Amino acid sequence: MDATQLLKGVLDVAVLAVVQAEDGYGYDVVRRLRAGGLEGVGEASVYGTLRRLYATGALTSYVVPSDEGPHRKYYGITDAGRSMLADQRVTWASFAQTMTDLLKEEAA
Repeated sequence: MDATQLLKGVLDVAVLAVVQAEDGYGYDVVRRLRAGGLEGVGEASVYGTLRRLYATGALTSYVVPSDEGPHRKYYGITDAGRSMLADQRVTWASFAQTMTDLLKEEAA
């Protein structure tokens, strides 16, 4: 199974989970997702997800000046984003249990 297809379906909730822990700028979010085990996540996918979540009101953003290069746009989770994340946690737990049950090998 291609994990890339699975990742597309869960990237929104993964980004929300990472940003819930601490605000972050685009590449920082990518780095944290990869460090968390999603090594195959693409930068363009994460940047698009950040923009989409911001547009839906799940994230807020602010700019932080940088002495070492361009200013960085940071993203933080909103109350709507926290609610979305809480709902997705319940959905994920149920879905993961269903898949675990379906994929369990029966004793011969």
